[in-house]
Amino acid sequence: MAAKMFAQRQLRVRVLEALEVRIKQFRPREELWPLRVPREPVPLDQVVQRTIPEDRGRFDPVSLRSRTLLRCEWRDGSVWEAWVTVLPSGFKLYCDSSEEETRLLASGGRNEGEESDRIFLELLAESGGSHFGIEMSGGAPSRVRSSIADREFLTEMFVNLFEVTGAEESVREQIGDRQSSNGDFRDDVERWLSRALR
Repeated sequence: MAAKMFAQRQLRVRVLEALEVRIKQFRPREELWPLRVPREPVPLDQVVQRTIPEDRGRFDPVSLRSRTLLRCEWRDGSVWEAWVTVLPSGFKLYCDSSEEETRLLASGGRNEGEESDRIFLELLAESGGSHFGIEMSGGAPSRVRSSIADREFLTEMFVNLFEVTGAEESVREQIGDRQSSNGDFRDDVERWLSRALR
């Protein structure tokens, strides 16, 4: 058992070292500062395949995750997560995962604390993912989990996301209010979030 754990740690170290090299190719964009992004999302499996081809099947990508920033679950069983790992250099690497794949989306500076996590989620929401080369869709999730405890921040983030992706009706369906009683979508999102947030 100890030998297996040691082997897993060694694989993790090799993949983290490869990710350090990979983020050096990410470029800054003024509208995304202080984050850097690749030209297009990089499949994590591609990095793993190039780094440890002989051990690819034994490597668990979840072992890279420092924390989940946002997990969304839908009634049809689909799940999407935005998460971060902290590289040995102290830089953060922001990723997303679905049933199909895990992608590298952006890197953030050292010693930014939770601030760069919030910036990443804000930019993700306000662009519906397009700042990072992805498309967010599928209506409002039925369950949400976040490592960010600030309810005000999460409400504002989801208001932006749902408005950009056109998910207002699915929010109102989930709270049982086809027509918002006072016309304030923010109130609808607060009600939805109080049900969906775990």
